[in-house]
Amino acid sequence: MPMTTSTSTSSSKTTPSQRKTLGRVMHEYEHGELKSGPSGKAGPVKSRKQAIAIALHEAGASKYDSPQERQRNYARTKQKEAKGETFQQEAEGKSHVGARGKRESSPAMGGENATKPTQRAKSTRRKASSSR
Repeated sequence: MPMTTSTSTSSSKTTPSQRKTLGRVMHEYEHGELKSGPSGKAGPVKSRKQAIAIALHEAGASKYDSPQERQRNYARTKQKEAKGETFQQEAEGKSHVGARGKRESSPAMGGENATKPTQRAKSTRRKASSSR
């Protein structure tokens, strides 16, 4: 008789945006860019387990944080990514990822179901409406 196990629980599910953050942090680890400690003063992370813990913490998916802490960590990470302040973005010269911290399916990024347009999309609409 085959054993069936439930591999996904409600607390372990991550959103696509969280998975993207996990991927970015692990990319930083693989390239030696992931630092530990306040402002990275403890040096580069050498342990893969520690890198995974940092990634889950930044993505707001760590089971060791309270729901309030998870939400706060995730919001801080999204702000950092929107401003282009992650180590990966600074090293690779990317000013921002996605739609300036808004939903990635915004009209400016080719999506249709966005609730808020990005700042860049607003400015182009004003120019388009004034020239008509």
